[in-house]
Amino acid sequence: MALTAFSSPVAALSPFSMSSLRAVLPPAPSARIHFCRFSTPSQYPASRSIRSGRNTQKALRSFSGLAPVYPIYSNLSENVTYENGFSAIDNGSRFFAMRHGKRVPKLNRPPDQRRALIRGLTTQLLKHGRIKTTRARASAIRKYVDKMITLAKDGSLHKRRQALGFIYEKQIVHALFAEVQDRYGERNGGYTRIIRTLPRRGDNAPMAYIELV
Repeated sequence: MALTAFSSPVAALSPFSMSSLRAVLPPAPSARIHFCRFSTPSQYPASRSIRSGRNTQKALRSFSGLAPVYPIYSNLSENVTYENGFSAIDNGSRFFAMRHGKRVPKLNRPPDQRRALIRGLTTQLLKHGRIKTTRARASAIRKYVDKMITLAKDGSLHKRRQALGFIYEKQIVHALFAEVQDRYGERNGGYTRIIRTLPRRGDNAPMAYIELV
């Protein structure tokens, strides 16, 4: 009777004691090796997986703006680098290098309109001998006028076709090739002259005369 009275309370309390013990004990450590001490948040799913031997670990996302997605790093392995913690942004933009030393006058025009403007001003200068325009445009067309005169001094068929492809009026090209030797035969460069004048009324833009020497 004493043994039965002693054993029945132990048998009755044993299930409740084991369940409460399992609840307070920490979980058993797993065999998987974690490279980071924190888990990946649900709003930032991992972009790719890095496989190291048998273990597969989710890598961090790439660059997102200037701020890292995961600002706190700890215990990163050799397979996970710092740049993997940023997310890449691809909005279809194109990147260009800096324009070091490229002094190309933009003239507030896109490339096609700028070339048409330069060709028109060059044609008018060779036609009239002197035009009035802004200082920026006068300085921009100066080298093109000198190049057309240099092509005319050569006088070959290839140079004539090059001038015909740049100057709008064919008669000016033929006249230039016919008269350039008498006028600039002894001069090597410097075929134009820029003379400053009063600013333009309205927007006060600096103006100048450009003429053939």
